[in-house]
Amino acid sequence: MNSEANPRDTQGTAYHKAYPESHQVKEVHLWPVVDNGKDYYVERNGVKFAGTHLIIDLWGATNLDQLELTEDALRESAEVAGATLLHCHLHHFSPNGGISGVLVLAESHISIHTWPERSYAALDVFMCGDCDPYKAIPVLKRAFEPERVVVNEQKRGILA
Repeated sequence: MNSEANPRDTQGTAYHKAYPESHQVKEVHLWPVVDNGKDYYVERNGVKFAGTHLIIDLWGATNLDQLELTEDALRESAEVAGATLLHCHLHHFSPNGGISGVLVLAESHISIHTWPERSYAALDVFMCGDCDPYKAIPVLKRAFEPERVVVNEQKRGILA
């Protein structure tokens, strides 16, 4: 397996060319956040739950085979939502095969799977604590320019 350092990232990014050659894997390793003992459960409208999980479908979307743009959009989504990035792993099925990946956050995750041939992307934005996953949506719209966006919300880990 060959690894090349990415000069624009000083946080341990490595691109891996794995067999077959048409697939590229990108990983970013960051130092873990120290547990501060805080309860990251959310309380909203009298309901206490683990976090908000947005299931997002982007239809008629563009740029779905652009690895760098996708990484930038996901990182910005995490940042504007107030989340802490721990790890980024993106897999580019090339050429023109789409991207699958995940940002592991201290507050949960953001994942993406794209189908450029269908102009479709499926994303999960799951966050707990003080993060606001809804703030990621404008970033995703700007990056992928979808004609239609469908968002479904699930409250995860509801306490009875």
